[in-house]
Amino acid sequence: MNKGVWSGIARRLYILVCVSVLALMPRSAVYAQETRDVSEPPHLIQTVTEKDIYDGMLELGLLENKVLDEPDSRKAYENTAGCIVSVNMGKAYGSGVVWDMTPERVIIVTNKHVLEYWNKFISYVCFPQGYYLDAQILGISEDHDIGFLSIDVSAFEYSELETLCYVKKDMGAYEKMKSGDEIYCLGTELNKDVNDKTFIPSADTADNFYIGNVGDMERYIDEFGETMIYGLGYARAGMSGGGTFDAKGNFIGMISGGTTNGETASVPLPVIMQEYEKFAEY
Repeated sequence: MNKGVWSGIARRLYILVCVSVLALMPRSAVYAQETRDVSEPPHLIQTVTEKDIYDGMLELGLLENKVLDEPDSRKAYENTAGCIVSVNMGKAYGSGVVWDMTPERVIIVTNKHVLEYWNKFISYVCFPQGYYLDAQILGISEDHDIGFLSIDVSAFEYSELETLCYVKKDMGAYEKMKSGDEIYCLGTELNKDVNDKTFIPSADTADNFYIGNVGDMERYIDEFGETMIYGLGYARAGMSGGGTFDAKGNFIGMISGGTTNGETASVPLPVIMQEYEKFAEY
């Protein structure tokens, strides 16, 4: 192995160590570095850029939403609310889920039927942290109700990226799901009390998610022409493209629709993962 490769590996390890130190160090200790005598050797963290910190957080999985050890949908909601975005397209809107974050881009998954209204000149994504950003269609599935949006990281400040989170995708947890297990649906909805503006979920509100149960993990839904997660719960208009989670906060599917009879249909996690692989390299 040549020296250049070794230096690249060393830098990567260096960044990870720096981010770990930052994560564990009290803020007062970080700020105290500013008062160090200039004659002393510079502290390790002073040479780390915001980009280095972001890249390190990605490597360590610090931007993945946290899941609980024990089921508790209301507590799990607080961890997942920040992963849900609003997809706005003028007079039409839907929901989306922060699917992944990379050094180059932030990936949003939503429904194909939501993106039918996408117009690159007027459409945008609104994050619960208050960021309103343009996005590009990364890919739309030919066979499933799935589409992906991509936002270049250059659209954010690195300090803003560090406030985002993406969903936990655990196939082990998904495969253990069975009929009767508790789930909850989470998406954006229209708040009629605020001039018809889109309502974005946040960790301090608890009336915009709906707890239910799995009816069938694999049921063919005629309306969508595919096998989906059939839920016994609730989803309101505008929540299409939002997330279906287990009671610990694991992402298990994406909401495609619901009925007034308390039924929901969600695209299963493994189907989304399979479709993403087709577009991830672009």
